[in-house]
Amino acid sequence: MLKNYFKTALRNFWKNKFYTSLNIIGLAIGISTCLLIMLYVHDELNYDKYNVKADRIYRINNEVKFGGSHFDVAQSPALMGAEAVKEMPPVEQYTRLRWHGSFLVKKGNINLRENRVGWADSTLFDVFTLPVISGNPKTALKEPHSLVITETIAKKYFNRTDVAGRYMTIDDTSNYKITAVIKDIPRQSHFNFDFFVPFIGNKDSWSDDWFSENYNTYILLKKDANVNQVDQQLNTMLNRFIEPELKSVLGISMNDFTKQGNLVKSSLTPLLSIHLHSNKIGEIGENGNMQYVYIFSIIAVFILIIACVNFMNLFIARSSNRAKEIGVRKVLGSLRKNLIAQFLTESLLISFIALFIALLIVWPILPYFNQLAGKNISPGLLFQPSMIVTLLLFAVVVGLLAGSYPAFLLSAFQPIEVLKGKLAKGFRGTWLRNSLVVFQFAISIILIVGTIVIYKQLNYIRSKDIGFNRQQVVIIHNTDALKTQATTFKNELLQFSGVTNVTMTGFLPVNGYRNSNTFFTSPALDQKNAIPMQAWSVDEKYIPTLGISLLKGRNFSEQFLSDSSAMIINEATAKFFPTNDVINKKLYEIDDIKTKKLREYHIIGIAKNFNFSSLREVITPLTLSLGKETGSIALRVNTANISSVIAQIKNKWQSIAPGQPFDYSFMDEEFSNIYNAEQRTGQIFITFAILAILIACLGLFGLVAYAAEQRIKEIGIRKVLGASVINIVGMLSKDFLRLVMIAALIAFPIAWWGMHKWLQDFAYRVNLSWWVFAFAGITALLIALITVSFQAIKAAIANPVESLRTE
Repeated sequence: MLKNYFKTALRNFWKNKFYTSLNIIGLAIGISTCLLIMLYVHDELNYDKYNVKADRIYRINNEVKFGGSHFDVAQSPALMGAEAVKEMPPVEQYTRLRWHGSFLVKKGNINLRENRVGWADSTLFDVFTLPVISGNPKTALKEPHSLVITETIAKKYFNRTDVAGRYMTIDDTSNYKITAVIKDIPRQSHFNFDFFVPFIGNKDSWSDDWFSENYNTYILLKKDANVNQVDQQLNTMLNRFIEPELKSVLGISMNDFTKQGNLVKSSLTPLLSIHLHSNKIGEIGENGNMQYVYIFSIIAVFILIIACVNFMNLFIARSSNRAKEIGVRKVLGSLRKNLIAQFLTESLLISFIALFIALLIVWPILPYFNQLAGKNISPGLLFQPSMIVTLLLFAVVVGLLAGSYPAFLLSAFQPIEVLKGKLAKGFRGTWLRNSLVVFQFAISIILIVGTIVIYKQLNYIRSKDIGFNRQQVVIIHNTDALKTQATTFKNELLQFSGVTNVTMTGFLPVNGYRNSNTFFTSPALDQKNAIPMQAWSVDEKYIPTLGISLLKGRNFSEQFLSDSSAMIINEATAKFFPTNDVINKKLYEIDDIKTKKLREYHIIGIAKNFNFSSLREVITPLTLSLGKETGSIALRVNTANISSVIAQIKNKWQSIAPGQPFDYSFMDEEFSNIYNAEQRTGQIFITFAILAILIACLGLFGLVAYAAEQRIKEIGIRKVLGASVINIVGMLSKDFLRLVMIAALIAFPIAWWGMHKWLQDFAYRVNLSWWVFAFAGITALLIALITVSFQAIKAAIANPVESLRTE
């Protein structure tokens, strides 16, 4: 019997090659899209799970509200973890991480720049699962000038991994002993360092300043620990240590501090929640977003449903051609269950063929998808035993879901009705068919709106006036490697043709190099006069090089010796003063917290607000002061031949610092990199939207074919009576276009809500204009009209003799 089902199915497939191909293509595209999204979601949900104790590891965060500013950071004071272990029995161990910044590593006669360097405690191996290949994890990171490196780095510099005890020359001056080599940290980790340097060599890491949060601190809880209790105890401990500092500096108690609307609070984030649920200041790596996981998962489900709906529609569209087959089978004694089995066999066969084709699609395009999504998903994941079982079940469910409605519906008709040609009446104008069309195009319209809004927002980010001119600016990185010759190098760059201005500082609006501090508008140090802000050290060329506008006052000048204590503030800082005339007003900084020694600054200018953080955040107070900071050099060029200027700069660099790597970038590219996650998400979203619309069009194509077949004799009679092609096309199109309009009315409020929620992540965003929804609706109508017209015209121009000759 089963053999007969397969024979019949294959003969039917061959007889209706075109529609069978549409079925398979639609399902294959839907399944392959779902597979890609499933791999993406699987990757996102498995971050940090390589840690054996992952369910007991928590990161300590700090939230501060003070002086009108609010900071929610992924870091905590230096001693937070150590004190927690001392005072709280449920805390088994702690460890800390912090970005070290890049350094140079000597390989032979050349220096290579390594950027993935982190500070770490010797307890790193007690908390995280980092398998050691060479060395002793119990003694690693306990001595100054020691290193823990990954196996990739070991092979890169030594061509082997058993190198514990060997030395590496760092920054051309210091020899560091390798105390351990670890396996490469899995890519699905919220931190990915290649080098670990011990905190024991960093004096600041043992600072008792409890208002300074600079360390990503992790605690390992005992198995029976109550997380809520630990959270409360951390806050109690934090308040106890902070209160003496409050009394010493501001002269108020912790109770008075909170009554005035301020806040200092710690919280715990589970390790497994960091990647998808944390987006705080001071994150140690680029995190994902659970919102996107939900969005893509929903899109995957919708695309799969659309593909299955298409299968039903196309299956039914061809079913009228099998009316006599169904009737004859029933007359000859075929049971309903046999007919159901026949149709389900066909649908399951199509499903498995579509799954096979989907795998053939996913395998070659996965590298491109990885590039698009910023992932490194291995194709081998598709062929793991658990994944194979999942895919087979997936194909069965899809086949049963897609084939169940046609199977049960077709097998239910009485043979006398079927043989009299009444089968068509049972299908015409069903509410289910109409509902499926509405559903398909509602999803398509939502995706079109989403695509337009995402494109508009990303384009807005690229084109918005951010307060400085990022075009034609070259950034030379790591110029601190030049040491005493950095200033000479900067001055010589000004002699190059095409270079109009040069500034030297590590503080640039497009990198993560930041320094926050609290200033006061009065020497009384009243918390009401406090302004937490970014404090950047720059030179006198900074403002003209970056094209920042001065609204009032003047720029720094070497002619004024008093500018060593001068400041230029931004508009956000000026709002904290009770008067509009802030030029020559004073700002005070605590120079020594124990003696309350103050440092006084005078304001010489107000700069127009410029975005020095992501457009997700509002512009906060910032002050620029005159100082020597050699982290990087930015130069503005005014020439079409930038490559020639870069070549000259490189030659000059190599003459001053032979053997030192030359690293540069363009400021506009650095700015765009801030929004890599949004760019990737937008591209993925647009790709999936196009696929969903394509699948929906395939389904609509099948429905029109079905409608034309059901009304073929009517069309023939109308043509004989003088109906034109346009009349017939209009007759076949109007019902479907009406359904698309209903879909638009349903989709618009859903799309508005979804895009409104997405845009809330940006402090600076586009408006949801009415034309976006109108354009999406018109686009859906045009897509439907083109799809419908193709099949309708085919039916309209057919020879009526062919359809009427049997009457």
